[in-house]
Amino acid sequence: QVQLVESGGGLVQSGGSLTLSCTASGFTLDSLDVGWFRQAPGKEREGVSCIKRSDGSTYYSDSVKGRFTNSRDNVKNTVVLLMNSLQPEDTAVYYCATGRCDADTVWYTVDAWGQGALVTVSS
Repeated sequence: QVQLVESGGGLVQSGGSLTLSCTASGFTLDSLDVGWFRQAPGKEREGVSCIKRSDGSTYYSDSVKGRFTNSRDNVKNTVVLLMNSLQPEDTAVYYCATGRCDADTVWYTVDAWGQGALVTVSS
């Protein structure tokens, strides 16, 4: 059974940094495309980043490109999202996910979700 568990959410001031982790069980992360979505209050869920299983290519949405770094630790079976220069508009529930990446849209399909981790950025 595939299970994804996020950790590391919290409150941070504008301009600060925060790291989210997602630990997988029931499968190895390097066997699937894996990454992150987020959903801000009153908005649709947005694909943030995805790492391709095949070659490790990593895709980012324009809204986070240059500020967020998505990486995979195959030994710990964990994917980590390092978020820098956070702004109030980054406030959202962040979800770990597996599925298929897409170079143009970041994500093509999603197969499984984590429970989500709340990130709040104060101004």
